[in-house]
Amino acid sequence: MIICRTPTRISFFGGGTDYPAWYKDHGGMVLSTSINKYSYVTVRYLPKFFDYKYRIRYYRTEETQTLEEIRHPSVRECARHLGITKGIEVVHNADLPAGTGMGSSSTFTVGMLHALYALKNYMPTKRELAIAAIHVEQQLIGEAVGSQDQVAAAWGGFNRIKFGGDHIFDVDPIIIPRDREIALQENLLLCFTGFARSAPAIAQHQIKETAQMVRELEDMQSVTDEAFRVLTDGNSSLDIFGELLGHQWNIKRSLTKHISNPDIDGVYRLGIQNGALGGKLLGAGGGGFMLFYAPKEKHKAIANSLGTKLFVPFRFEDTGSKIVYYSHE
Repeated sequence: MIICRTPTRISFFGGGTDYPAWYKDHGGMVLSTSINKYSYVTVRYLPKFFDYKYRIRYYRTEETQTLEEIRHPSVRECARHLGITKGIEVVHNADLPAGTGMGSSSTFTVGMLHALYALKNYMPTKRELAIAAIHVEQQLIGEAVGSQDQVAAAWGGFNRIKFGGDHIFDVDPIIIPRDREIALQENLLLCFTGFARSAPAIAQHQIKETAQMVRELEDMQSVTDEAFRVLTDGNSSLDIFGELLGHQWNIKRSLTKHISNPDIDGVYRLGIQNGALGGKLLGAGGGGFMLFYAPKEKHKAIANSLGTKLFVPFRFEDTGSKIVYYSHE
């Protein structure tokens, strides 16, 4: 039996420049961190005395005789990609709901692949794991997703991830003093807007219009560069980082009409009116989690102004996807 724990992520800057349709020609860069909210995938070979070969348990239960019958696309394609021919049981649990802008789909794919690699007694590198997850999602499943979530889930940590070139991506840890990193964390608020969304559907609109978004995506890359400079320059106030989040959000919400809506705009407006210096909706858009940057003393006022919304405490983490239980039995 194998249990794999894989973190979700918060993407601060550069989302949208991690789509192959953009970075293959222009390059791309994101600033992101994995956080201590996890996806857990348990995998084992299924004993032969059951009258089915595959049992998959997530928010529904599947029991099938063939891989082709499995409805969960990531389970099916991960198993196919790694040549799994023996019957398996897969159980998935998560700290956060799917479809909320935290990269949960890619987190699951990374964890699923990692667990299956371990089931085959192979320990992949972080790069192997991320590249396999990108291939499964973009090529085998055919989803309209970028490449940052898979890298963040596999690697873990607070990173600058560059896309493009022969290596597809490069990961550079963001090196700042520990007290500066703690100060950044303490100024962040994560608010669940509660609105349903379909990230691939929203992303598909953006991908189709990439050729018409050159100026906007170049602006986003410039903002990402500036945010990195602010983080790593000990003389720059972190408040500038928060203001840049708001600037990037204004660029992103202009990309397509599907990214924001009046309800999301209302949540953002209340946050700003009650002390946030900036913020952004996480993920492709349409709903899910809103991230605010605000001085710690303003957090209570922001939460009170959005009293019906759920605020989720979190911390940065740096382990990435990890096998937490491994047994041959």
